[in-house]
Amino acid sequence: MKKFTAAIMAGAALSMTLVSVAQAKDKVIGVSWSNFQEERWKTDEAAIKKALEANGDKYISADAQSSAAKQLTDVESLISQGANALIILAQDASAIGPAVQKALDEGIPVVGYDRLIENKDVFYLTFDNKEVGRMQAREVYKVKPEGNYVFIKGSGADPNADFLFAGSMEVLKDAIDSGKIKNVGEAYTDGWLPANAQKNMEQFLTANDNKVDAVVAANDGTAGGAIAALQAQGLAGTVPVSGQDADHAALNRIALGTQTVSVFKDARDLGKNAAEIASQLADGKAMTDIAGVQDFTTPGGNTVKSVFLTPVAITKDNLNVVIDAGWISKDEVCAGVKAGSVAVCN
Repeated sequence: MKKFTAAIMAGAALSMTLVSVAQAKDKVIGVSWSNFQEERWKTDEAAIKKALEANGDKYISADAQSSAAKQLTDVESLISQGANALIILAQDASAIGPAVQKALDEGIPVVGYDRLIENKDVFYLTFDNKEVGRMQAREVYKVKPEGNYVFIKGSGADPNADFLFAGSMEVLKDAIDSGKIKNVGEAYTDGWLPANAQKNMEQFLTANDNKVDAVVAANDGTAGGAIAALQAQGLAGTVPVSGQDADHAALNRIALGTQTVSVFKDARDLGKNAAEIASQLADGKAMTDIAGVQDFTTPGGNTVKSVFLTPVAITKDNLNVVIDAGWISKDEVCAGVKAGSVAVCN
């Protein structure tokens, strides 16, 4: 009788193991996007899909269309569709809180994608955004070590905007304190929208009689807006402008000379890592056991488990990096570039 009971228990354990394996190969990973207006998120999505498909997981998603209110309902919808883990690109890091807590309360792990979510139980995956800010400021400073600087920051609802600005200030503080650099304009860009960045830049140009010597813009979208404002005043190409994300249009602007730097954060690596981490957490893996994990203390005083990927500054001198990486073709980088003006385009 004992042997029979043991056999039944062993069989039950085997059945549970087989069920677990079956579930592990058929997990649902929900992704909540803040918006798809910017070019880079489509690249991220493709990388996430590819990694999930390779693991046998199902991808579902929702686009908040730049609405924090819609994103709340989007997350609830992803939960109701059976998501076993969530990847969230937060439109508003504070507003998303209730939806995130609902997921966590239901035992659904959450990965904060590229943008910090202030919750100690949310895994944070991003690039080192303070270093991105340092890279932006360093490259602009090399071109203009003194003069009137404008700071076109990211969305005030996104903690990354402050991380970037803090990194830039680390590089520029001494020059600002000495008076070599003067901050003549500083503003957040609502929703990271290029049109809002352009309006801010236009106002700063008007306020300073066009006497702006450098622009530290938070990303390539805001850089594009700032450059459009400079173009209208005949200043594009004479005023250094930073960015990030290695948007194709921005890389072409670097070759053309209207943008100074874009920080390459390979979205394919970010997407792949997010998919793999979400899948592992859905399987019950502890956040502390994720490869490369480290503690990060947030501005709100939370200690979150995080993985930080390494960015690369791209200027006219190393455009070959993004071409060699298969991120963009040489023809796209060099479109409209004068022969002999950029080494990679020769």
